[in-house]
Amino acid sequence: MDTDGTQGGERRTPFAAGHVPRPAGPPGTQGLPPKPAHAPAPGTATGAAAGPAAQPVAGAVAGPTLADWLRVPRPDAGPGVWSYGHVPRAAQEPEVTPTRQLVSGALISLLAGLLLWSLLWNGYLGGFWLWPLYMFTPDSWAGTLPAVVASYIWYAIVAATLTIGFGRLGRWPELARRILGGRAAARTQAPPPRPVEPGGPDDPAAWTEVRAAGLLEAADRLGAEVRAGRMNDVDHVRIRRAWQTVRADPSRTRAFADAVRDKGAGACVHPSGARDLPVRAARHDLLARQVLLGTVQDGERNPYARRGSGLALDPTVLGTSLLAIGPSGAGKTSRLVRPVVESLALQALAGQAAVVVVASAGTALGPDAGYDVVVRVGDPDSVYDLDLYGGATDPDEAAMLLAEGFVGDLPGIDVRRAATALAQLLGPFRAAYGRFPAVPELRELVDRVPMALAALREALEAAGQQRMLRELDARERQHGAPADPGPALADRIALLDRPAFAGFFDTTGAGRPFSLRALEHPLRVRVDLPERGHADASRMLARLLLAQFNASAAARTDRTLFALLAFDDASHTLTPEAVRGIQRLRSANAGVLLTLRTLDDVPEALRTPLLGAVGCRMAFSGVTTWDGKRFAETWGTEWVETRDVTHRTVFADQPLTRAIHAFRKLVSGKAVTTDAVTVRQVERERWSASDLAHVVPPGHAVLSLTSVRGERAAPLLVRLGGQG
Repeated sequence: MDTDGTQGGERRTPFAAGHVPRPAGPPGTQGLPPKPAHAPAPGTATGAAAGPAAQPVAGAVAGPTLADWLRVPRPDAGPGVWSYGHVPRAAQEPEVTPTRQLVSGALISLLAGLLLWSLLWNGYLGGFWLWPLYMFTPDSWAGTLPAVVASYIWYAIVAATLTIGFGRLGRWPELARRILGGRAAARTQAPPPRPVEPGGPDDPAAWTEVRAAGLLEAADRLGAEVRAGRMNDVDHVRIRRAWQTVRADPSRTRAFADAVRDKGAGACVHPSGARDLPVRAARHDLLARQVLLGTVQDGERNPYARRGSGLALDPTVLGTSLLAIGPSGAGKTSRLVRPVVESLALQALAGQAAVVVVASAGTALGPDAGYDVVVRVGDPDSVYDLDLYGGATDPDEAAMLLAEGFVGDLPGIDVRRAATALAQLLGPFRAAYGRFPAVPELRELVDRVPMALAALREALEAAGQQRMLRELDARERQHGAPADPGPALADRIALLDRPAFAGFFDTTGAGRPFSLRALEHPLRVRVDLPERGHADASRMLARLLLAQFNASAAARTDRTLFALLAFDDASHTLTPEAVRGIQRLRSANAGVLLTLRTLDDVPEALRTPLLGAVGCRMAFSGVTTWDGKRFAETWGTEWVETRDVTHRTVFADQPLTRAIHAFRKLVSGKAVTTDAVTVRQVERERWSASDLAHVVPPGHAVLSLTSVRGERAAPLLVRLGGQG
């Protein structure tokens, strides 16, 4: 692979590179050459769970072809509904009559119908029912064959009318469906949505929009790629997105046509050259940008319209951010974080998203080949480094980010004062040396090492930076004052000034730092934190990354890409400013995914604001009643209909009735009672703390969703597992 990301020595046009002005390496790595693409060869299957992306190209996995997969309708059924081939259900559950009651009603109606027919036929009710026959037959027919035929036709009409009337009264059709079983019942269900007609004007596999624009050669080439099985779902979505940019800017039409003519399904490829992930662990629908998490349980706790339907996540709900609570082993990583990150990684390959996942080293979040940038903090073999300042060039902005990450979790420290103290050091250092200080240099300045301060003063005096000298003087005057954040900052910076992090957070240009300023590019990033040996430093870096993400996502000039920051464990990561930043992400086309073992890992003052800041909340099986209480309060109450049944003993006055009751009591051993049913509307919690702690089965979770458009899905009990 050449340094521009092309294979085989081909020269990539600016359009084929994804229209992203970028250096030789992945964006945010300061011009370093990209690592070799480890993606499989285009058009190869990538595992049993690859889905329609792999099935059309290799045929190793049984399933629909890409063309058939594209033609399946995807109705918009609300937030969280797996739209691929979704069949809507009625809003209310139909009343189910017991079979015994149906049989007795059918027999009674049959006997009543036969009795009425007998009375009519034998003349006990008179001859009024024959008047229509006499009115519409001429008198000349009397005693002739036409009169006999007309009579029997009228008898058949009357009999059919009685049969239909008493049949509906006795619910004979419903009894027949109940007896015949599944096949008859299936015929009464709503038919599945009809797929798009092949070759029609709406056929997504025919590239009719490209053909209508006059690019006949490009449309023919793309259609041939689909039919030959050389195109997968990532290719289709990526090229379709590129076509949308052509419609927005017609000047790119020539570049689009040339890229399709030369590379076919490989046109407009991601800068890494990858066209798919090495392996897929979940089921994805890139056309709807969804990942299947599981199935809504078919039980009374869920609304009837959602029972049995697939539950999926997409950027429209992830844009409101998601908080998941569950103990260790509940499946937060394997059943939530990895599928979501995998979905966003596929969308990044299609030029639709950017994803950054933060986890402890060794977490099973897919192979390294599935990411463009892998930062292993504390690992000397790590190819990429982490930019401690988040790509900021303004000292005040960099100081605010550092203060939020370093001391944002300390209740007795004012973050603004800490940011001011850091800015009084970062500004002079950058003015003197043209860069921000590395960790050892920053520690020396905060600790007021005489040699470091003297050298900085000399450099500032030589450069004539009198204003920056006043900043240093102000820091010296504030040092040691009451509520001075300097000692707390020094302690936190010392956590990063360890031998394990030697060579990391370099600011001299010798390393390969990754910056979250690269969120404007379709990137796949994983940051491995040394949680096992440096827990405090890992939590501090997690806070810093969250602060940088909030700032970078809001500062993007191009927000067409959806940006997601996922934390496999967000314990001790949230601060008041971070929670406020999460609330602002939905307007920036971005979101965060936070997982916690318990809400106790969040300061008590932030628990309620955190649940209010996120739009999607998820409680895994095994949460405590303390955590369940918070979720129950957040989800609120609803009006439900309750039935109270009161059993009352029947006391008979007549001797015969008393004898019959005594006999029944002797036979059954129970007194004769009557039931009094009281129906009421009461307000109850959707999910109580006790239910969340004890009723949710293993492998399940209760999930509520909110879309960026304001649509809401009530808490649903979901059986996790996207392969169902």
